[in-house]
Amino acid sequence: MIVVDANMLIRAVLGSRVLFLIRRYADTAEFVAPDAVFDEAREELPPILERRKIPSAPAMAILDSLSPLIRPVALECYVRFEQHARQRLVRRDEDDWPILATAMEMGCPIWTEDTDFFGCGVATWTTDRVEFYLAETKVETAFER
Repeated sequence: MIVVDANMLIRAVLGSRVLFLIRRYADTAEFVAPDAVFDEAREELPPILERRKIPSAPAMAILDSLSPLIRPVALECYVRFEQHARQRLVRRDEDDWPILATAMEMGCPIWTEDTDFFGCGVATWTTDRVEFYLAETKVETAFER
């Protein structure tokens, strides 16, 4: 299991590597994200798409296609870690607390490119390295069967 940050959703829409990895490992690794992450991506994507002159409808359709592959986690599931997560993100981006709180609740790492999470006490994986983790998850899942 791995918590997906909003920047990964945006990268899945704008690039190919993140989308490829999510689709490749969707059957063997569990991707989760606090429900707020999808809202954040839906808010941040339109201005980015406009700046890059990318048609909005197909791009947003890609984002929507991720919903079945990344399980949303409701606020009530991770809110008990809010204060701990905010403390660990002090002087960084405290608005990212739901991602860290979800990782703390689920006991799993975060997939992000956001350096605000580095050193927060939870393992973080960047896109250039996350496949090592996802491949290990695939092996573990195969052994569990």
